[in-house]
Amino acid sequence: MKNYLAILGLSVILVGCGSTKPKVDDLAVSNPIETALDLTAVVDDKVPVTINPGRFTTETVTYRLPRVVQGTYSVSDFGKYVDDFKALDYDGNELTVSKVDTNTWTITDATKLDKIEYYVNDTFDIESTGGIGGEQPFSPSGTNIEEDNYVLNLHGFIGYFDSLKNNQYALDVTAPATFVRTSALENKGTKSSADGKSITSSYFAQRYFDITDNPMMYGNLDVEEFMVGDIKIVLSVYSPNKVHTAASQKETVYKMMQAQKEYLGDVNSTPRYDIYLYLSDGSETAPKGFGALEHHTSTVVVLPESSSKEGLASSIIDVVAHEFFHIVTPLSVHSEDVHYFDYNKPTFSKHLWMYEGVTEYFAQHFQVYEGLVDAPTFYNTIMQKIGTSKNLDDAMSFTIMSENVLDEPYASQYYNVYMKGALIGMCIDILMRKESDGNRSMLSLMKELSAKYGKEKPFVDDNLIAEITAMTYPSVGEFLKTHVEGDVPINYNEFFEMVGLTLGEAEVDTNYIFAGGQNIIFDADQEKGQIFFSPMALKNSFWKSQGIQAGDIIKKVDGSELTLENAQQVIGGMFMWQPGQEITMDLERNGEPVVIKATLTKATAKSEGLIEDENATEAQTAVRAAWLKG
Repeated sequence: MKNYLAILGLSVILVGCGSTKPKVDDLAVSNPIETALDLTAVVDDKVPVTINPGRFTTETVTYRLPRVVQGTYSVSDFGKYVDDFKALDYDGNELTVSKVDTNTWTITDATKLDKIEYYVNDTFDIESTGGIGGEQPFSPSGTNIEEDNYVLNLHGFIGYFDSLKNNQYALDVTAPATFVRTSALENKGTKSSADGKSITSSYFAQRYFDITDNPMMYGNLDVEEFMVGDIKIVLSVYSPNKVHTAASQKETVYKMMQAQKEYLGDVNSTPRYDIYLYLSDGSETAPKGFGALEHHTSTVVVLPESSSKEGLASSIIDVVAHEFFHIVTPLSVHSEDVHYFDYNKPTFSKHLWMYEGVTEYFAQHFQVYEGLVDAPTFYNTIMQKIGTSKNLDDAMSFTIMSENVLDEPYASQYYNVYMKGALIGMCIDILMRKESDGNRSMLSLMKELSAKYGKEKPFVDDNLIAEITAMTYPSVGEFLKTHVEGDVPINYNEFFEMVGLTLGEAEVDTNYIFAGGQNIIFDADQEKGQIFFSPMALKNSFWKSQGIQAGDIIKKVDGSELTLENAQQVIGGMFMWQPGQEITMDLERNGEPVVIKATLTKATAKSEGLIEDENATEAQTAVRAAWLKG
């Protein structure tokens, strides 16, 4: 998972491979569990769901929707979104059902059970209105039910019987005939209704994991299919106001995936990869959490529709690249906690530094390695991550945080997996290149681990660091014990010295909400509900050129009013502004209106940055060259 735009304090994750084997006495015959969603029969924004498990031989059975889903490190409680749950016998009579907790129903007289019926609310609406208490699912793991769009993360609609997660599933999805539908789940055929107004698509899943691992998107979609080497890419875009198209982002995705394949080399890849891109228009019922959630062969992405074409392309590279690199870890290299994932009471691995951190490092490093960005841009990304990580708890054991990530004080530090976690990957990468004269790297280590384990063989969580030490060098083991298991902050200057880099003042590229690093250019008056430019804004070359003044109150951005309540959405859109884009900003200065209308130019700021040391030794320069270009 990548939770994107966790900035300004405005907002601040593992795929399993099934669980225990089914008990043979639960079903007389292990036929596929028949499930159905009917998108033509939505009532009050709720989709009807039918579950036909076959005939049970036990008197009591338990049915659940996931409390936590793979790839996330927070409680989703998808049972909260279920209404009017009924268990029916073969005569259509209701059986006794006890709701054990938010996500669990126990059915008595289960030998008489014919089917279960219930309705499902979507999470996008609830997320926006706050209509249900507690945590809300991260948007890319959530669901959408709208007249022209359905985001079908199936774990939000279909549950499981405790001991039958490894049973096969047959799924029918009925939808209006006009809908475009995309899914990588095996399609067993389609059938039109008698009046031709609806089509039922039939899908097949080997087990419950495959239900949760294969999202779908239905509705008024724009779809592009193309080949990148031997991978078929399916890009499905929902842009409610038709601001963006799949065709407009096809070249970006093609170049990105091509570069990723080059970077990964001989790592096995999927024959098909789906990207489901939902663009949020900022309306009342639109999702607010931007980012993506990975699956084995797909990713669900939520980004703001207000982005420029260039800004959206930049976000896609950053977010989707991260998700695709998850094919290395945890999809190919993972612990028993991941392999035998429990959707109700999961235990978590100690190694988020690897699952999310190394994945995020690869998502940034491949860009400089394959020539998508230059070295100074990469250095700037590193410095931004260092700055953000130091604003979090820099003296917290990563392994302890990972294992207890649902609980405080660890849960609020989760975002550091994308910051310090990525920097841990960078340090190990530099160490391995130095120790091996440039012949080994973080990526080569992950390839070796992938060859040793792979998708179907988990590692023992407590043994991983010792295994990595044995596979690499004592210096790598000492680093992991001190800075990953231990709570000693990393002295990054030691690693920069290994590659002939030093800290100094530099004119660094920035965006339109920072003045280099993590220097935010806005401040807020909570009592008055106002957001205004801080003195730091004058260090940003673009805003200085526009004549803004510290204290200017920001009233509107591109016509949208800016308030404390919608700051995440509006400023999140500014995060993706790109040079050449036309923008407007309405300000209030000393009680008088001031309007800025401008074409964005490149924004820079003088900030502490990484510069290449003119006095670097030949050995340091060689390690740097291996690190940046191989």
